Amino acid sequence: MADEELEALRQQRLAELQAKHGDPSSDPSQQEAKQREAEIRNTILAQVLDQAARARLSNLALVKPDKAKAVENYLIQMARFGQLAGKVSEQGLIEILEKVSQQTEKKTTVKFNRRKVLDSDEEEDY
Repeated sequence: MADEELEALRQQRLAELQAKHGDPSSDPSQQEAKQREAEIRNTILAQVLDQAARARLSNLALVKPDKAKAVENYLIQMARFGQLAGKVSEQGLIEILEKVSQQTEKKTTVKFNRRKVLDSDEEEDY
């Protein structure tokens, strides 16, 4: 009897944890929505980018997925507002990459806090 209750509690706790962390395997409608969104993104990018630019963007996605996602979002936004005239070439994509890199570039500064030592040359320590 105790083993059955324990197993029931484990199953309930597992279901709670999966719901809390958004396990995609537990909710097929959510997984389907993500898949549809990915298909729409790919369709828009296929219409906007030429073959060489698309290959460069996919290579970038392998190395820096966050930067590739930012560039994709930028291109999709430009396409939705009609700011793109024709397909973007590889050189155009490189310019967009440079623009996004400048916007997201982290500027590091180094600040030295020098301690003031109360040590004078006039005093001699014995």
